[in-house]
Amino acid sequence: MVIFAVLVLVLLPQAVCKVPISRCNVSHPLPIHHKYYQSGDLIIGGIISHIFRFLSTFLFRNRPSPELFDDLIEFSARSIYLASMELLSTKGKFFPNYKCDIREELVAVIGGPNSDVDLNMAVMLYNYKIPQLSYGSALITDNKIQGVFFHQMFPNVDHQYKGMLQLLLHFRWTWIGILYLDDSNGERFVQNVLPKFSQSGICFDFIDKIPEPTFSSNADVMVDYGIQIVKVIMGSTASALVVHGEIQTMAYVRTSVCSSEFFDIPVKTKVWIMTAQMDFTSPSFPISCGIELIHGAISFAIHSSELLGFQKLLQVRNPTLTKGDDFIRDFWEHAFKCSFFKSVVDNVDSKICTGEEKLETLPATVFEMSMTGHSYSIYNAVYAVAHALHSIEFLKSKQRVTANRRGWTQPWQLHHYLRHVSFNNSSGEKVSFDENGSLVAGFDIINWITFPNQSFLRVRVGKIDPQAHTDKVLTISTDDIIWPSKFNQTLPRSLCNDNCRLGYRRAKKEGRPFCCYDCLPCPEGKISNKTDMDDCIQCQEDQYPNRGQDSCIPKYLSFLSYGEPLGISLAIVALSFSLLTALVLGVFIKHKDTPIVKANNRSLTYGLLISLLLCFLCVFLFIGQPEKIPCLFRQPAFGIIFSMAVSCVLAKTITVIMAFTATKPGSRMRKWVGKRLAFSVVLSCSLIQSTICAVWLATSPPFLYFDMHSMTEEIVLECNEGSVMMFYCVLGFMGFLAVVSFTVAFLARKLPDSFNEAKFITFSMLLFCSVWLSFVPTYQSTKGKYMVAVEIFSILASSAGLLICIFLPKCYIIVVRPELNTRGQLIRIND
Repeated sequence: MVIFAVLVLVLLPQAVCKVPISRCNVSHPLPIHHKYYQSGDLIIGGIISHIFRFLSTFLFRNRPSPELFDDLIEFSARSIYLASMELLSTKGKFFPNYKCDIREELVAVIGGPNSDVDLNMAVMLYNYKIPQLSYGSALITDNKIQGVFFHQMFPNVDHQYKGMLQLLLHFRWTWIGILYLDDSNGERFVQNVLPKFSQSGICFDFIDKIPEPTFSSNADVMVDYGIQIVKVIMGSTASALVVHGEIQTMAYVRTSVCSSEFFDIPVKTKVWIMTAQMDFTSPSFPISCGIELIHGAISFAIHSSELLGFQKLLQVRNPTLTKGDDFIRDFWEHAFKCSFFKSVVDNVDSKICTGEEKLETLPATVFEMSMTGHSYSIYNAVYAVAHALHSIEFLKSKQRVTANRRGWTQPWQLHHYLRHVSFNNSSGEKVSFDENGSLVAGFDIINWITFPNQSFLRVRVGKIDPQAHTDKVLTISTDDIIWPSKFNQTLPRSLCNDNCRLGYRRAKKEGRPFCCYDCLPCPEGKISNKTDMDDCIQCQEDQYPNRGQDSCIPKYLSFLSYGEPLGISLAIVALSFSLLTALVLGVFIKHKDTPIVKANNRSLTYGLLISLLLCFLCVFLFIGQPEKIPCLFRQPAFGIIFSMAVSCVLAKTITVIMAFTATKPGSRMRKWVGKRLAFSVVLSCSLIQSTICAVWLATSPPFLYFDMHSMTEEIVLECNEGSVMMFYCVLGFMGFLAVVSFTVAFLARKLPDSFNEAKFITFSMLLFCSVWLSFVPTYQSTKGKYMVAVEIFSILASSAGLLICIFLPKCYIIVVRPELNTRGQLIRIND
């Protein structure tokens, strides 16, 4: 139960300041029955809300009757005009503008629970330049002159909206519903504030109006409209619902929700976020319905603090000892279900009110023992006027001016002093106004907790401090918040759709608000390490995404090393063939004078075996961690050595052909037969390949290179060829020699004689060409260390083919069948 007037009026600062309070009773706008009056020299007037209704429980078994809306909280303009004129009249004599008792002077008026009441009061009070202190809502007026006479006990409302935005962002509630009272403040909220919410990433599932309460003639319309609002609310996918209204707004919403049961509308749990203007009132409808609606709700409230002696004052409150208060007896009878008149008791079988009943025994839905924001504002307003009057009196006495009450208590004189008033109240908090006449203060953030016995608690869980840094305006203790039961004490989620997980990015949904989106996986090579990222980010060059694509992992250095199975296997094979080649060379040297060794030019045979030995050994230039100098020479060395080997094979084949040609009588080719021809072929071919390699090294030589991109998880440390064209020129010349060797050997394969090894050379060259023809596409299609492995394999395969095809038959005869290593036997074998 809210009875701000009674609580505040008892705590007046001085005996000289007595307050007449004229209240609006909405059920009986004329005349005004509920008043509190004490006479005095200086009068502070007040038009302050009091709301209490006690109805029987409604079960809603039928369609809600319009009677429910007959007496909705409606601060009608005529009631406010009447109360204002009464303040301008002598007590007990309704003659506006006439003061029969000149000792009483109205110096200021504390006004209403909402801006409409204040503006209606101003219609009367403005003409008298009487200061008006508004306590219940942020007053916005387009009349700048009229605004001078307003002093708002409500903080700057912009601070509330900034705090609300930070609250939504703090809890990541980006998909919300909006309900606002259809008045000027509500329209300003929608037009000026909500766009700022959108700019900060907040989307709205719906934005709907709450009609201002009207009289019973429009009750059916209000019922239908309320049901439509409930359907929108309960059909919304948003869990967070912001309600912007005035003191009467929540009563209308709660009534609509209660009546929705009749229409079979399923009630979904929402987190209600209410503005400070909606300081919660006691249930104006059956307390058995709707109280659970606010469980877990969060509301903003004008900052308040407990006052010294306040609780004691409430505990000793006794209506039988109170004079001049026409309200407290009515409230007492309804709250404690008793009567001060015995005749009434006899009729209704009730009990007599003793006045000793204790307010603290009432549930919070009927009467709150704590200091509410509105009450605290009224208390500060009274003290602000008292301090302003004290300042005037002090200034006049200092100037030694003859005291003339009517000379220094004119209401217009108070405006300057009120605007500059600054004092600490009894709780030690500073009270002052800013340049716009608004109270310099912040807001409390309240968490509403309800109980099965229809009682509730307001728990302060945070605050809005306008003096703090922009990013720290909001302070809130999330752990202290009790959420609606449905959420099982976990933070409610209010999103259009689930957050995009790590490894995914947001993609806009056509025709939907920007808070609604699809989640697409990050493309290859990119990650998202936060939820709801608009775009995935590329890992650094030396990193790669993990499997979930939510973090980057450092790439490891990759090269064909001796420490891995592939590297050690190739090294063993190369070493084995090197030893085998050396062994074959040793056998041939040992048996250098035998016919099979002397056949086809012994020097070429030694040269070919040495070349093959170097071919096998050059494999070790490709295995292990690449370094600058080996990288520079390994490809040219490979090209020159292989060209030398192939040129030796070509020279052997040409020697065979020349030998047979030179045996013809009168042939001029006889002089070319022998070492001279062979040496010329080998030297010229090797010189050409060396020249190509020299040009390569001079123009675009190979270099050490860290390949960051070829492999996803590896940094490939490799020897870049520098000029790919020169590399393939080296391979091309080597292939040209192989093709010529194969062609010549193929043509000479049937020449008779023991000296003819052309058929072995033909087969070896066929194998050689096949290996290097398959090398080119394979080399281009592989990456990293496997490119090196392909080249090593080609070197080993082609070299081994030459060694085995050309020298294995001869070694077999030399070692296993020495009896065949005679000239006569060789001629017979060849025949």
